Amino acid sequence: MIVYLWIALGGALGSVARHWLTESVSARLDTEFPWGTFLVNFSGCLLIGLFASLTGPGWRPFTTPEGRSFFMVGLCGGYTTFSAFSLQALNLLRIGEWQRAGAYVAGSVVLCLLGVWLGHLLAVALAPAR
Repeated sequence: MIVYLWIALGGALGSVARHWLTESVSARLDTEFPWGTFLVNFSGCLLIGLFASLTGPGWRPFTTPEGRSFFMVGLCGGYTTFSAFSLQALNLLRIGEWQRAGAYVAGSVVLCLLGVWLGHLLAVALAPAR
């Protein structure tokens, strides 16, 4: 039962971090393109790729199963914003910004996959498997 409390705490922290970063980026860039959400999704994918690889089978145990759930399910789950991403893409389409919507969707998918892969490579470089 305690693992659910850790997940809830991670989710709360991730949500606050998501809001702060999104607002910080939006305040600096005056554009219709949702750069804040774009950056959150990429960095969240990078972090989950790194952490999943560092704590997966065959790796030194950097954390407990509860710690893994806190970080991956709670923190990353609260931090990444796929629902916000989808709504923003739809809003771009609704105002006729087809090119921007296409660039946002394609760029997000490609960069987020790249982020997970880079996170994995970073984990391999930092802590080679046994």
